Amino acid sequence: MSRTVEPDPYVSAPVLAAYSYCETVTGQQARNFAYGIRLLPTAKRRAMSALYAFSRRVDDIGDGELPPEVKRTRLEETRELLTRVRDGAVDEDDTDPVAVALRHTATVFPVPLGGLDELIDGVLMDVHGETYETWDDLKRYCRCVAGAIGRLSLGVFGTEPGARGTERAPEYADTLGLALQLTNILRDVREDAVGGRVYLPADDLAKFGCSAGFDGPQPPPGSDFAGLVHYEVRRARALFAEGYRLLPMLDRRSGACVAAMAGIYRRLLDRIEREPEAVLRGRVSLPGHEKAYVAVRGLSGLDARHIARQSVRRRT
Repeated sequence: MSRTVEPDPYVSAPVLAAYSYCETVTGQQARNFAYGIRLLPTAKRRAMSALYAFSRRVDDIGDGELPPEVKRTRLEETRELLTRVRDGAVDEDDTDPVAVALRHTATVFPVPLGGLDELIDGVLMDVHGETYETWDDLKRYCRCVAGAIGRLSLGVFGTEPGARGTERAPEYADTLGLALQLTNILRDVREDAVGGRVYLPADDLAKFGCSAGFDGPQPPPGSDFAGLVHYEVRRARALFAEGYRLLPMLDRRSGACVAAMAGIYRRLLDRIEREPEAVLRGRVSLPGHEKAYVAVRGLSGLDARHIARQSVRRRT
């Protein structure tokens, strides 16, 4: 993938209004994501907001209180809307601002819109109540709901001319999405359990005596909950290490955006590792000053340079 060409600075008033709506949705619904994309140039920040707003709509259908059959209908209607966007059948004066913004994004950046189809497929897995026996099973779900978002984001970021190994950039973006999603699953294990969802692989739960689930603020009696969490943390760290190889392939501000978002989740992982049972008592989060530090570190290029040095050592 070559570096994205910067778009024409002129954007019509209806499209600007549509992007403004998407940025409002992003700021209200996704603080970590919004924190990262503020580091991007205007055109890329708007595009990422459009991708988020559409993804948020899909997620909200899956997470809502509607009966499963209604959710399935609405998800397929959303897929039909995506087809209209892909076919260029959404005009600037369309009444759906998310569709307008997404259509403009797709004309400016080479985003693989099929990734949003994958997201819908993943949310349908939730609606069907799928559970996962092995990590390979869970990985398929994570690729749909998070890996695809990584690949879509790469379509906005582009890669730097002359950067090495860019043919593997989509793979690294996908893997970074998996790392973020597994961190989300660990953070939300109690919240998901209350909602009747279990994402961690059944094989892993059985290995650590946690098959009874997480219906309270304490681990199942006789279980090794800390062992389970540390096991999954090691898996997530390996995914981060692989996915971070994307950073040296991006321009400075895109790399800073990715480093900020991924860095926030890596620090969440650190907190979860230090106190595993905290995830059973409430949502683990980072204070604003810590997020700011992560953003500054990303903008400085420290993470990208560190990963680049590691890559050189691996090749020599």
